Amino acid sequence: MSGKLFKSLATVSGMTMASRVLGFARQIIIAGIIGAGGNPVADAFWAAFRLPNMFRRLFAEGAFHAAFIPMFQGRKVDGGTADAKQFAEEVLAGLIFVLTLLTALVELAAPAFVYMIASGFEQDPEKFALTTLYTRIMFPYLMMMSLVGLLSGVLNSLGRFAASAGAPLALNICLIAAILLYADADTEISGKAASWGVFAGGLAQLAILLFGAWRQGFLPRLRMPRLTPALKRLFVLGAPGFISAGALQINLIIGTNIASREPGAVSWLMNADQLYQLPLAVIGIALAVVLLPMLSERVKAGDDQGAARALNRALEASALLSLPAAAAFLIMAEPICDALFRGIASDALSIFGVRRSAFTEHDVAMTGAALAIFGAGLPAFIWQKIFSPAFFAREDTRTPMHYALFSIAVNTGLALALFPFMGFVAVAIATVIAAWAQVILLAQKLYRQGRFLPSGRLAGRFIRIIAASMGMAAFLVWALAYIDAAAALLWGREWIAIVGLAGLGAAVYGVLAFALGAARLADYKRPSSAS
Repeated sequence: MSGKLFKSLATVSGMTMASRVLGFARQIIIAGIIGAGGNPVADAFWAAFRLPNMFRRLFAEGAFHAAFIPMFQGRKVDGGTADAKQFAEEVLAGLIFVLTLLTALVELAAPAFVYMIASGFEQDPEKFALTTLYTRIMFPYLMMMSLVGLLSGVLNSLGRFAASAGAPLALNICLIAAILLYADADTEISGKAASWGVFAGGLAQLAILLFGAWRQGFLPRLRMPRLTPALKRLFVLGAPGFISAGALQINLIIGTNIASREPGAVSWLMNADQLYQLPLAVIGIALAVVLLPMLSERVKAGDDQGAARALNRALEASALLSLPAAAAFLIMAEPICDALFRGIASDALSIFGVRRSAFTEHDVAMTGAALAIFGAGLPAFIWQKIFSPAFFAREDTRTPMHYALFSIAVNTGLALALFPFMGFVAVAIATVIAAWAQVILLAQKLYRQGRFLPSGRLAGRFIRIIAASMGMAAFLVWALAYIDAAAALLWGREWIAIVGLAGLGAAVYGVLAFALGAARLADYKRPSSAS
């Protein structure tokens, strides 16, 4: 991996880390105020949030970029800056036209869309009505995120990652402010406040990206929408790309619908989803955002060996961070949930006059069970976002789409088959198995095409990373037996002990990783040409 890739990755990861830390705070505060399994407001809010949040991830975190960036790069190389900017303006006009119609449709037919997201809520009229209300408030966020995704693609293609990576901070700030303003209100009012916070967060993010594009001289002008040849080409590439890059999000929507038949399950899955999204965003999404423009540039230049090396380095970097994170989730899922949603939440909310977190011990156990399962799929979630750009950079969105459709079929079939016997955990299990199936298919196809050539260095590093992760896991298992004793020394605050243990685990892994040669400082100081 080159020094340029590491520098860009550090920018995106740093901003993403800050956003996800604020996201943790947001999640803790919302869970503490409106709870989870025992409150219909929680299920209603998270179900309504799922659809616009899915589109945020599709547009702002890769799926839209999969089709847009290679075409934008090609127009810039072949026709210059003016041609690339005209293409962006054509896409902007088309997006505004289509999304205005879609938003109007959802506002008018919100109950039908709620049924698509959470058909199980139909048995609870109050929950269904709340979900419908929250959907109507939040859905315009989709249009804002689509425009944010376009502007992010433009800036990322120019090598400017800070604005697009930092914009999600605005959503979390708006949501936290909204929910805290009504912390002592009825939970239905708190749910409505959080919904308007999402709306405000979308406006703030769009403003940030518009300013970033203006600074680079790439602020698109508004045009009359026309179905140009370039727009047709983008649609041909983009439709499969949405399915392929968005398979995980589609699987989560399907899972939400199935889980809605069990009270509290939507909230438990959503809270677990937010926790594993931290390493997924910091590692997988950040790498995908940086990797796609780099791969596209090298493919356009005919540098297939350089593209293969970049893919190897991306896999190495992702394994270095994702494997220990997966091990930690498997071992510490329930203690992590207890520390965040009950320990930290109770102490934080007391500042605002809320006496205790509404998140119960049962909520902790259920959310922890889902998080442990999702942890087993974390490497697959990340590697899917690394392998897919290798196809997208060559404007091949159909191959990943076929594998994504297979993944969606596996997820749906398994979730439906297992749910009657296992309840909501069947949804998490199905999502993980489907993700691994998709990654294996992507890797095999690239290998057969000669575009994924695992090097000796990559294999050696993987073995060392696994060894370091196993050493960290052994330490965590041993240390967890002493958590109660540690909490007694920390004013009875078990969450401090859990947070401290997580930090110690990371330190142990870091020492082992460098001692075993899983990571070397030289990799981060200079460009690497090794394959």
